[in-house]
Amino acid sequence: MSRLFDPRDMLVRLILLDLSGLCYLALSDDHPGLTPSIPQWVLGAAAFTAILVLHKRPVLSLVVQAALLAAACVLVDDPLINVVGSSWMLFEVTTVTPRLRTAGWCTALLVGVHLADTVGDPLSELQGSLFGLAIAIALPLLGGMVVRTTRELGQQAAERAAEQQRRRESENRAARADERNAIARELHDVVAHHVASMVLRVGVARHVLPGLDPKAAEIFDDVHLTGTTALADLRRLVAVLRDPDGVRDPALTAIDPSALPAALDGAVETARRAGLVVDADISGPLAALDAVRGLAVLRLTQEALTNVAKHAGTTARVRLVVAVTDDQVTWEVSDDGGPGPVNGTPPGGGHGIIGMRERVEVLGGKLEAGPYRNGWRVRTALPDAA
Repeated sequence: MSRLFDPRDMLVRLILLDLSGLCYLALSDDHPGLTPSIPQWVLGAAAFTAILVLHKRPVLSLVVQAALLAAACVLVDDPLINVVGSSWMLFEVTTVTPRLRTAGWCTALLVGVHLADTVGDPLSELQGSLFGLAIAIALPLLGGMVVRTTRELGQQAAERAAEQQRRRESENRAARADERNAIARELHDVVAHHVASMVLRVGVARHVLPGLDPKAAEIFDDVHLTGTTALADLRRLVAVLRDPDGVRDPALTAIDPSALPAALDGAVETARRAGLVVDADISGPLAALDAVRGLAVLRLTQEALTNVAKHAGTTARVRLVVAVTDDQVTWEVSDDGGPGPVNGTPPGGGHGIIGMRERVEVLGGKLEAGPYRNGWRVRTALPDAA
């Protein structure tokens, strides 16, 4: 309704009103006894012109229509054209005026004009005049209030929707920031892992150095390689955390690649102990993964299995697929929906998917999440770190 009576379309509505009035006067010419008089034509033409000329100033237009109505009540027997014109302008004023007090004054003006026309009427005619007053005043006023209220409610709903969207975006940014904070906390693990390895190897080197054992050269080379890896990881981590929007580098954190198969098995067993039926299809050389992608696969698996237990229920059946090839890692977790189907998006309102997407995007991949058959599926392909 608010779109039908949009203020921007007021001129179109007033043109249609004028055409209706002209048709009324023209058709009345064809009926004996109803032929409009010259004053009726003059007042009608004046009303039609004023409505179009003053369409951008509805309050002034209503005042003019009220004056023409007062003249019509005195000069003609059938003031219907001017009654309709003034009533319609009251409707328009009520829908567009910024202050309802203005609509109240316009209503009082028209009521005064109509009541002045009833002065001296016998009681039998006065009742009909009051009924006509209700139609000419109350109806357009009520209609205008309905349109006005509908428009205001629509604006409020749009504002609430925009506010909710801003709140969701803010929450998403906060969730992404939290994920990056977690990544920053894992920086300690990266440094500790490499530095501990370096210290261990240096200690061994010092032990064998006095005898100039040939192993010394190999150990020093290993120390150098480990130290170089640590520095490279640290530089990339700092770059990612300093410029999260401009950098898409795979250095988030690290895990010993040889520990990844056991860590994945541990995540699967934890999910099974919670009640999930997990079918794990893991293929390819997991130990060949670099430390960064290895931990990403582990974190994604843990988060996905947790989400399944939370949203699909602990009796759901889950399929985990991890396929390692030379150029990428394909990862997927899907479920059968558990006790009930998953509709649209998983319930709960958490930010697990946001954190997973953040981790995948920093690695250069793209996370896909959505309904799959009767359940839900999350999958991605992590490209080679090189």
